[in-house]
Amino acid sequence: MFLTIQAALSQGSELLEKAAVGVPRLTAEVLLSHALGRDRSYLYAHATDELTELGWIHYGRYLNERLKGKPTQYITRRQEFFGRDFYVDGRVLIPRPETEHLVEAALAHISRHSATNILDVGTGSGAIAVTLALETKRAVLASDISLPALAVAERNAKTFEAPVRFLAADLLEPVAAGSLDLLISNPPYVPGADASNMQREVRDWEPHVALFADDSGLAVYGRLIGSARLAVRPGGRLLMELGFRALDPVREMLSADWIDIDVTSDLAGWPRVMGATLRK
Repeated sequence: MFLTIQAALSQGSELLEKAAVGVPRLTAEVLLSHALGRDRSYLYAHATDELTELGWIHYGRYLNERLKGKPTQYITRRQEFFGRDFYVDGRVLIPRPETEHLVEAALAHISRHSATNILDVGTGSGAIAVTLALETKRAVLASDISLPALAVAERNAKTFEAPVRFLAADLLEPVAAGSLDLLISNPPYVPGADASNMQREVRDWEPHVALFADDSGLAVYGRLIGSARLAVRPGGRLLMELGFRALDPVREMLSADWIDIDVTSDLAGWPRVMGATLRK
């Protein structure tokens, strides 16, 4: 069957649109580009070229996976974060653009202070730790409770030749008291009760250990802040991504031992990052 690249894009876009997949045309372009091993500009420069049989087979498989709810990033095995393409698969949470605010807050702090001992807790794909290491040219420590996630993070660190050292840990268990200048974390914060209301791409495909806390979504914050009080040196900084409705409860958790508490909002105006300094 003779099918041009342009026609394949139109058919794929129509299928995705009927299935209520977001941004159907862009998704079709990304999947076809991946199937052909080309960038998206190639699709338009060669719109009237015949799609090869192998290209059609791969494209059809990717469309079928996306129609079943599999996130595009898990199909292409890539997600851009802070201008770099990170490898991702079902072992790790897909890095979100909003988390770049957390990295920006960390970079701003590092530029103003001599933070040398830096730990990224719950590193997942390693996107935060690798980005900090590359942007600051400093060694960074990263941890995760998930061994499969650490394998992905190590792969990304190796790809970018980033000076990141990884350890398997439940939060801060192996960290020496008073050893950290900067602790950064994007912890699990989705309330378990919210699972039924989530997009199926997230609920059914992304690792639950990286998504869900208890029914309130606050349990990991409480454990992290309690451990951070011992692991961070007096005057050291804690930076955390905030979940929906977490602002006031997390601020209250910090009130006894932490000062200089500030909040950064994302582009939509939601409180996204909370920072605090351990009282001396």
